[in-house]
Amino acid sequence: MPLQIFPKPKFLQVKKHHLNRFSRNGVRLHQSHSENFIQAIQRFTDHWGLDLSYSQIAPEQSLLEIDLKSGFSAEAYEITTSDAGYRLIATNELGLFRGLSSLSQILAEDHWPYLIIKDQPDLPNRGVMLDISRCKVPNIETLKTLIEQFAQLKFNQLQLYTEHTFAFRDHRTVWADASPLTASEILELKHYAAARYIELVPNLNCFGHFERWLRHPDYHRYAECPNGFVHPLSGTAMPHGSTLNPTKQSLKLVDELHAEYLPLFDSPYFNVGGDEPWELGLGRSKGRCEKQGTTKVYIDFLSDIQKLVEKRGRQMMFWSDIVLKDPASLKRLSKKLIALNWGYEGNHPFKKESELVSAQNIQFYVCPGTSSWNTLTGRTENMRKNIQSSAKHGFEQGAEGLLVTDWGDHGHHQYLPLSYPGFAMAACESWRVGSVKNTDMAKLLNRAFLNETTTDTADHILQLGKVLELAKSPLRNATIFNRLLFWKMEHEPSVTKKIQDSQLTQCIEALSNLKQRPASGDPLINAELENATLMAKHGAARLLYFREAQGYAGKQALNLLRSDMRQIQAQHQKLWLERNRIGGLNESLEHLETAENALYPA
Repeated sequence: MPLQIFPKPKFLQVKKHHLNRFSRNGVRLHQSHSENFIQAIQRFTDHWGLDLSYSQIAPEQSLLEIDLKSGFSAEAYEITTSDAGYRLIATNELGLFRGLSSLSQILAEDHWPYLIIKDQPDLPNRGVMLDISRCKVPNIETLKTLIEQFAQLKFNQLQLYTEHTFAFRDHRTVWADASPLTASEILELKHYAAARYIELVPNLNCFGHFERWLRHPDYHRYAECPNGFVHPLSGTAMPHGSTLNPTKQSLKLVDELHAEYLPLFDSPYFNVGGDEPWELGLGRSKGRCEKQGTTKVYIDFLSDIQKLVEKRGRQMMFWSDIVLKDPASLKRLSKKLIALNWGYEGNHPFKKESELVSAQNIQFYVCPGTSSWNTLTGRTENMRKNIQSSAKHGFEQGAEGLLVTDWGDHGHHQYLPLSYPGFAMAACESWRVGSVKNTDMAKLLNRAFLNETTTDTADHILQLGKVLELAKSPLRNATIFNRLLFWKMEHEPSVTKKIQDSQLTQCIEALSNLKQRPASGDPLINAELENATLMAKHGAARLLYFREAQGYAGKQALNLLRSDMRQIQAQHQKLWLERNRIGGLNESLEHLETAENALYPA
């Protein structure tokens, strides 16, 4: 089988000869290095059972020679082979570290071929954003494991999306039940990531999505609509505000939060969010918005936040959805900002948006998603199209980076392995745009996250994310399985009315067949995939029961649904605590309890 390295190098030439893997165990350094890199090379040698040396090693014992040489760009590296083993060269330690990631994959093969690799990334910044505010706060062990995996995939940035899950000193009311990260834990994660050449970028939403604060009476004075509003997407009456009132009073609170949060980070960047200020102009700022225009009020407040950010020596990142709805407003933005252009559908207009932002000489990232949230199963094909499109059009228009997002909307019921494909594909596409087209995704997934002897589990995950194709619907950013699992069973959702009973039963059969596949070597992943499958099957079966479809009608079918829901809840609670802190679990379970209650109509 041809040698495959992920992400795919720019140039890879594999020759017929192989090194004798049983006689070579020496790794030779030519220069002194930073403590950070010495620790990295020590982890490498310890993992592979190699000897580290600064002295000369006999050619027949040498496996790897590491040398610094001028002329390469920041993360570029080169690997060549001779009778003295592999030679890794780069201009700096960052490039050497990227080369070690490729070498680790070479050494995992049965044969060590003579080869030439010349490699560097297409996009300078390649990051992951993990949602730690929609219920799930991963435990430190989970985060460290992900950092290790992201480093092997050559990511160089990580953001932890934060609303209320940092333990601000004077705001215990906000985070008391959230199991937040503390200052010492942020420092621990920052150092751990830096040791693996990943920059921990601070992320704190400072305008919209402030509902976790504004629900508390002590913070109503900062709200645009302190008594609530009607959500424009769902039509649901929200009992409390979601968006800060754009005033000096709110800025004072934001500045206080920055003062405590930002000193924990070394990154020159700061993501202040700013997306989806749903009720802006409907409450306390209504008069200003009617007079000046809502977008202008938005940009003015964003500029005020930018001044606070720059006062502390950071460059501000922000989600660009609001300004892209009014492209003329892009001209009013500061050229010092970094726009984060997000979109999560396979047909999202990344080309148009990237062209608009680039034309104004505004720095920007493209921000696709893992397509895992609101799905239970993932959306494999949508994820692939979404990430490929974002990388292609971002690269063509000069994007500074790609940030793949992994959200947890409405209770964060998807399990971590369902996000692995999105992480892996984003790493490959941001390193070498267009490379995924010819990539063995199951092998990539297995190597990056599973490390099993076969690709069965990886293939299972990818196939699970394809079952939704058997019952297509107009639903966006979700699957019918998730929609139906949490459906109140009063009126059939419009997005499922054209789906036939036979298509739903095909989905259930496909999910059942996947469950019968060989088990993963990791019992936790087995259990996560099993519960995800049960939740998806349950969602489809609820609609069949509601329609009184053959085989799904009557008391027996209802009792089975009730039994499944009890099992789902018990397993969800157990699985949650394997990777995450307890904070947010009750809220996630409340969604499932509401779904169960719909099976016991009054």
